[in-house]
Amino acid sequence: MSFKIFDLYAERYDDWFRRNRIVVENELKLLRRIGIDKPCLELGVGTGFFASLLGVDVGLDPSINVLRIARGRGIDVVQGFGELLPFKSSCFKTVLLIVTLCFLENPEAVATESIRVLVRGGKLVSCIVPGDSSWGKYYRKLGAEGHAFYSRARFFTVEEMNKLFEGVGLEILGAWGTLSFPPWETPRAEEPVEWVKGLDLGFVCVEYLRR
Repeated sequence: MSFKIFDLYAERYDDWFRRNRIVVENELKLLRRIGIDKPCLELGVGTGFFASLLGVDVGLDPSINVLRIARGRGIDVVQGFGELLPFKSSCFKTVLLIVTLCFLENPEAVATESIRVLVRGGKLVSCIVPGDSSWGKYYRKLGAEGHAFYSRARFFTVEEMNKLFEGVGLEILGAWGTLSFPPWETPRAEEPVEWVKGLDLGFVCVEYLRR
C-alpha cells in the first residue's frame, strides 16, 4: 500500500516543503485564492504543512508517522482511509485533496465518500500535478527510476480528474494553476492563473460543487 512509504519516510517527505520554498509559496498562493469554507476536512493531510496555514479543521491520513508531525503543527488529526471516512454525513463545507489523488488505492470510493460528508452547497477542491505537464512527466521519470514516493503515484490529467468527480455528481466551478516553469529551471514567484487545456502548469486545483 502506498501510504506505508510515508510512514517510512515521514521526515524526508516533510523536508520537501523546506527545500522547495518558492514552489510551495506559489502553491499556497493558489490555495489561498480559492479559499476554504469551514468546517474543512483535508484528505491525505500528510504532515499538515498546508493545513496549518489554511486553517483546516480536521486532517485525515492513513500514515501514523506523518500525522504525528501534523499534530505538532496544531492540526486535529484522524488516522483513517478516504475510502471509508469515519465521519457522519453532511458535516463539512469543504473537502481538500492536495496532491492526494495520485496516491489513492480507490479514487472512485474516495470521491463518493467525499460527497457523503459534504453539505449541500459544499465544495471539494482537488489539486494535482497533471500527468501530461512537464512536472508530471518529470515525476513519472523519477518514479520509473525507483523514487520512493513517485514510483507509487499515478498522475492524473486534469481531464481525467474532472471525469472522476463529475462522474459522482459534482459540478466544476473553476480551475486554476501555477508553476508555469518546468522543474529543471530555477523556481520563480508567480501569481496563479485560470487553467485552460493546453497550459503547461505543474500544479492545478479544480473546485467542485456538491448540489
